[in-house]
Amino acid sequence: MAKGKGKRKDKDRTDTEPREPDAAGSREEKPDQQPRERMSEKAYQKELFPLHVELVKLQQWVQASGTKVCVVFEGRDGAGKGGTIKAITERVSPRVFRVIALPAPTDREKSQMYVQRYLPHLPAAGEIVIFDRSWYNRAGVERVMGFCTETQAEEFLRAVPLVERAIVHSGIILVKYWLEVSQEEQTRRLEGRIQDGRKVWKLTDMDLRSYSRWYEYSRARDAMFAASDTEYAPWHVANSNDKRRARLNIITHLLAQIPYKEIERKPVKLPARQKAGGYREPDYQYRYVEERY
Repeated sequence: MAKGKGKRKDKDRTDTEPREPDAAGSREEKPDQQPRERMSEKAYQKELFPLHVELVKLQQWVQASGTKVCVVFEGRDGAGKGGTIKAITERVSPRVFRVIALPAPTDREKSQMYVQRYLPHLPAAGEIVIFDRSWYNRAGVERVMGFCTETQAEEFLRAVPLVERAIVHSGIILVKYWLEVSQEEQTRRLEGRIQDGRKVWKLTDMDLRSYSRWYEYSRARDAMFAASDTEYAPWHVANSNDKRRARLNIITHLLAQIPYKEIERKPVKLPARQKAGGYREPDYQYRYVEERY
């Protein structure tokens, strides 16, 4: 996506206002939502490799320049947030790319200003922080599942553009993604978790309760976009019905949001190893791991 594409031309608009759709209902051409042949693992890995190389370049530039980046991932259960985050972070340093997935708030945190528990996790210089769900819990799951009042949800939506403006004005690059999945694909993925012993932990009682409230979540999403899709912190929507394509598209888009440059590195050559100098392996009975494979 080209930078600056889709910006409004009305200069009288203040940057704290949510963005309005154009006459067609969208600021950009809506991607084709028709089902396509799923990308193969081989094709996916071929495309992912060079993107991982670019993410390493981004990491080095962020460290060298002291840039601060915050990436927010939101979407329904089963939309593919976790897999996308894993694809972004699997070849980079966890000390630079920090993933934040907060548990339910404690009683003390419930008494705080709502966004307070998220603020300590914002990036410092040389860091990229990725939120696997974020302060937008209040606009989504908390609102739909009754963990906050309508008044609290509406107050959050009024305040969040101001909070995000302060985040951006502090020098943080803020990128927000919503992963959009169809009802049919969400059902397929959640049913798959029931049968897969590796994924049963992903299917909680809350997920089951949330599953039945598709249109309540749709209304909550629409209200969230209307309130918080601003020029300085826009929402980027990714079609995630094919998880592999979604990961590639999101990584490509994320790289385009940050003006990084490749940092030149000195040629690397392994040094010569020291001589044994009389060292001998000890006569010690190590507890070796059994080689069963």
